Amino acid sequence: MQYTTLGRTGLLVSRLCLGTMNFGPNTTKEDSFRIMDEALELGINFFDTADVYGWKQGEGITEQILGEWFAQGGNRREKVVLATKLYNPMGYGDMAEWPNTRYVSKLHIRRACDASLQRMKTDYIDLYQMHHIYRAAPWEEVWEAFEVLQAQGKILYVGSSNFAAWNIAQANERAAKRNNLGLVSEQSKYSLIQRDIELEVAPACESYGVGIIPWSPLGGGVLAGVMKGQGGERRYGDWTKHIIETQGEKLQAWEDFCAELGEEPADVALAWTISKKYVTAPIIGPRTSEQLKGSLRALEIELTEEHHAKIDAIFPPFKTAPEHYAW
Repeated sequence: MQYTTLGRTGLLVSRLCLGTMNFGPNTTKEDSFRIMDEALELGINFFDTADVYGWKQGEGITEQILGEWFAQGGNRREKVVLATKLYNPMGYGDMAEWPNTRYVSKLHIRRACDASLQRMKTDYIDLYQMHHIYRAAPWEEVWEAFEVLQAQGKILYVGSSNFAAWNIAQANERAAKRNNLGLVSEQSKYSLIQRDIELEVAPACESYGVGIIPWSPLGGGVLAGVMKGQGGERRYGDWTKHIIETQGEKLQAWEDFCAELGEEPADVALAWTISKKYVTAPIIGPRTSEQLKGSLRALEIELTEEHHAKIDAIFPPFKTAPEHYAW
């Protein structure tokens, strides 16, 4: 396994991040345990989850699965760099629509953190991430809340997800005034099929030393060989159909290129994200052990400048703003 530091921190994480969103809804608890054990055996130490995963409001099913797995001992918790998120509605029962059971107010940050710690049977979270930007909360409130949790030892680092570039800049500038480390990571939707973050988010992250953790690096499965009947996650059924209809020629060219390399499209797509200097680790979301083990091939693929040029010819990149649209 290859390791790198998380953004500008000294924290070492694996170049592949194990996404757990399938644990519960699509993968049984027993299979989830097996996948996590195998991930550790393979050297993957970076696990990502969210309080909302499991998709039963307020229950945190996926976090509960991780908690039961940690409780088995064997230094499982100590070996894992644990990342989770807050923002989405977590009230249930007569609290389902009650105020302050979502977003990132100081009150909800405190409650959400304690609930996640309880579900995951741990006393700290390595990387606590805001799942989305919440424009109503001033950064003074947000950073004050996170600083309290850091002082209590409940969280170590703070990250964002689905933020715009100016959100990242504003958050870190406000943090700097408080002598706070600020955001160290940004989880963004990034793949060959959606390269939008290259316009502003990636340059901002690179400038501030914020490591990018791409989610959906296979474009919902369409980069995994969908033209030959592979890839295409069930939850992205409509998306897959739309992309095939609108970008079928590109996908066919992509798969032909991968065939010339003698590699599986999914592995090349992951290798491409890893090759970007601002990327810390793409998130892989295996439903099976076979998918997990197959992902490791991406770490062995070396893409040359010629390869990148051919890929860019298929999926055109974005220039940094304003050059992309100004001249």
